[in-house]
Amino acid sequence: MRYYVIAGETSGDLHGANLITALKKTDSAAVFRIVGGDRMQHASGETAIIHTSKMAFMGFVEVLANIRTIIKNLSTVKKDIVTYKPDTLILIDFPGFNLKIAEFGKKMGLPVCYYISPKVWAWNQRRVLKIKRIVDKLFCILPFEVDFYRKWGMEVDYVGNPLLDAIANHTADPHFIERHQLEGKPIIAMLPGSRAMEIQRLLPIMAGVSRLFPGHHCVVAGAPNFTKAFYEQHMDGLVLPVIFDATYDILRHAEAAVVTSGTATLEAALLRTPQVVVYKANPLSIAIARMVIKIRFISLVNLITDMLAVRELIQKDCNVDSIADELDLLINNSDYRENIFENYGLLMEKMGKPGASERTAELITAFMAQA
Repeated sequence: MRYYVIAGETSGDLHGANLITALKKTDSAAVFRIVGGDRMQHASGETAIIHTSKMAFMGFVEVLANIRTIIKNLSTVKKDIVTYKPDTLILIDFPGFNLKIAEFGKKMGLPVCYYISPKVWAWNQRRVLKIKRIVDKLFCILPFEVDFYRKWGMEVDYVGNPLLDAIANHTADPHFIERHQLEGKPIIAMLPGSRAMEIQRLLPIMAGVSRLFPGHHCVVAGAPNFTKAFYEQHMDGLVLPVIFDATYDILRHAEAAVVTSGTATLEAALLRTPQVVVYKANPLSIAIARMVIKIRFISLVNLITDMLAVRELIQKDCNVDSIADELDLLINNSDYRENIFENYGLLMEKMGKPGASERTAELITAFMAQA
């Protein structure tokens, strides 16, 4: 079977790589064409048509500023799909781009599988009607999404969360501390995001926070699509250790973490690292988002538990003093830390068990056998 797999962000690249690995087990004749990152390239053995580093733009204003690049990427992928003639499209998250590709694929008569549902429950819920029309199989990773889609008359498959797979499959580096010369002081993990705009806005604030914790190693988790020099440009004059491809090891060893809202908040929780969630974007983007988005929280941890399981500091609240105050509680207040761990326990109950990649691969293979 010829699979065309598209992921536009670092987290999607991770899940896409695990899905590709699982599909190779369920379909011995599987071959792949990919739009993704380093992990998907390694798993598939193919070079990405477009790399994720040239895909991810977050926020209404930021998308408009990069609209020419987005249009060019869409055109490139559409032409390549026509040339490659895949048996099916597998689209991973990244809805602004992938729903357009789904519509294009449907017009071509291709079966369309969508892994990791667009967050239509957050805003403009009527987009479900479009998804029903252009997506043949939808695989959800958040437990509450099944009931949401059912209310709109759409049956979906809940496959569990692929982060459970990624964490279960991760082999901790027993020499991590020594390898990176982090002896002598506890660690605070700094996760400034995987997009350039996030890093540019949030890393200087995180660096400022680090000045208030001289008794800790403040370690930056580097995304693979950026260089160390890029991070160093945004450290407010400091030199913090930047470690690439080791986010889980950093979190496992961290006493607490400052985490940019996104998939990483869930990763920190599943690794039981006390965290404060932060986010800062273009003020106009945030203003528009607050008008149209109808959810109580921004972090996945809080959305899944449906409670304020971890603190969120957004826009003006995302500042050095507020983050430092929260870190102080996470590190030094034992009752506060214990409450965070209890909240993480509730999260685990709702998340289920590992195996999302394998379940999704089996469902896709079975679906294609009947298509």
